[in-house]
Amino acid sequence: MNIGFIGLGIMGKPMAKNLLKAGYSLVVYDVAAAPVAELVQAGAKAGASPKDVASQSEIIITMLPNSPHVKTAVLGPKGVLEGIRNGSIFIDMSSIGRLASREVAAALAPKGVEMLDAPVSGGEPKAVDGTLAVMVGGKETIFAKVKEILLKMAASVVLCGDIGAGNVTKLANQIIVALNIAAMSEAFVLATKAGVDPERVFDAIKGGLAGSTVLNAKAPMVLEGNYKPGFRIALHIKDLQNALDTAHESGVPIPVTSQVMEIMQALKVDGKQKEDHGGLIQFYEKLAGVKVRKGGAA
Repeated sequence: MNIGFIGLGIMGKPMAKNLLKAGYSLVVYDVAAAPVAELVQAGAKAGASPKDVASQSEIIITMLPNSPHVKTAVLGPKGVLEGIRNGSIFIDMSSIGRLASREVAAALAPKGVEMLDAPVSGGEPKAVDGTLAVMVGGKETIFAKVKEILLKMAASVVLCGDIGAGNVTKLANQIIVALNIAAMSEAFVLATKAGVDPERVFDAIKGGLAGSTVLNAKAPMVLEGNYKPGFRIALHIKDLQNALDTAHESGVPIPVTSQVMEIMQALKVDGKQKEDHGGLIQFYEKLAGVKVRKGGAA
């Protein structure tokens, strides 16, 4: 079975590599030449365009930054729609808006193509080791056909509902992650300003009710002052904007999410949008005049 993979960024490249390691034949494409060359060296074949990738594949996967990128790759000139064949399955693993997913699915349907929206959570480390969480929207029969493929990139793959449900689930995930990071930031800045070693605070609370996967992943980075991106602030802003848009469309107030969005926007204005979202703590550090580090204030 040939799989097409479009989008070889921080997440897409390791995900594609895991499919190669699992023994699948891959045709890949990205607007940047370097990751394509790297995948070719690992055993993939380079596609000339999304259309070319689709014409050579039974299953086509996209992993792109946002809704406009997915729509361009699928619906634009030399896009997937021009090359995809009847009976193929299209899986968008990007984190985009629910309405965009439904628009793409509707465009593919007349060509006899089924679509799943299947965004992921876990960041670069879990993309590398193949333990992502995948949230899927689409038909159960189509999900069953590709679940084993998705499990080569993930530890958890769950069908959440019809097309678009995967992205709504991802938005819920991103709200929880953002608010967790904000809560951690407030708590660690408070502890540091009050003269308590934040590393000891982390060690004391991580096994209790306040413990979480987010805390375990981000606290060690914060304590080292390491904001090398596993998931950039700019991308989390994109996800929270999609969450706000979806909430407004659905008549759901999400006031705390709005506040964290403004904090992220402030960090973007401060030039920190390319840093890891754990760098959210820098907003609180600046307000309190303290830096959270191992051993206490830096």
